[in-house]
Amino acid sequence: MCGIVGLFLKDKALEPKLGAMLSEMLVSLSDRGPDSAGIAIYGATSGNEAKITIQSPKPERDFRGLDAELAEALGAPVSIAVKSTHAVVRTTPDKVDAAREALQSLRPDIRIMGAGEAVEIYKEVGLPEAVVERFDVRKMTGTHGIGHTRMATESAVTTMGAHPFSTGADQCLVHNGSLSNHNNVRRELVREGMKFETENDTEVAAAYLSSQMAHGKNLGEALEGTLSDLDGFFTFVVGTKNGFGVVRDPIACKPAVMAETDQYVAFGSEYRALTKLPGIDNAKVWEPEPATVYFWEH
Repeated sequence: MCGIVGLFLKDKALEPKLGAMLSEMLVSLSDRGPDSAGIAIYGATSGNEAKITIQSPKPERDFRGLDAELAEALGAPVSIAVKSTHAVVRTTPDKVDAAREALQSLRPDIRIMGAGEAVEIYKEVGLPEAVVERFDVRKMTGTHGIGHTRMATESAVTTMGAHPFSTGADQCLVHNGSLSNHNNVRRELVREGMKFETENDTEVAAAYLSSQMAHGKNLGEALEGTLSDLDGFFTFVVGTKNGFGVVRDPIACKPAVMAETDQYVAFGSEYRALTKLPGIDNAKVWEPEPATVYFWEH
């Protein structure tokens, strides 16, 4: 019953409006999931800066002085922009792994939402409107993004159990459905060295895709693998640094609709998520086919 959305912009003129457009899409699906909500926004990259989105249950305590402590630990410049319970840590790309380790040491209660050159991930318990307002998502700019409002079925209602899930640099995934073989897949991925933060089946799907791409597959090829290696009912919407992909399981019982114009590609669990997009009346609108991969890249 979860609601998922995605928006991939072709027209650079729309990039300043990405946060507002994606927020409107997600809020329209609020009744599909009252437990938690989240959004991932892919912004512009500079090539000399990486970002780590972090979350704390006690931000006043954990974020105070963290920039100076982290800069000292890394021996490199660090800046931190706080948004409510989340913050975006910026440093040089070569310091990301060291920064993750230092964060765990300096602030054990902090949780990492995602990292990369482009992505920022904001998610919390509550309805989409509350999440959008808390993190000022409507003002964010970018090239593409995905969002989710959750009705919990496989794990507890917590911030870490909310979507999107990110298990690789600039990679994240949202999911409507339920996987039946996630425990087996999790064990295989753990043997490969993957680490998990939750018991959520969606985190397993995200880690599966990260593993496939780490072995040299592109996003489309990795999504093809889900059709043979993951069992259950699922619709996945995925973001990477440059890409956006969608796949549904062979039965495809979870609702989905897509739209494409010269300006964008959009996904929603229901058509109402797309109704306020520019040019929607003249868009190509279709239901994505079962067991079929759709993906676009900049």
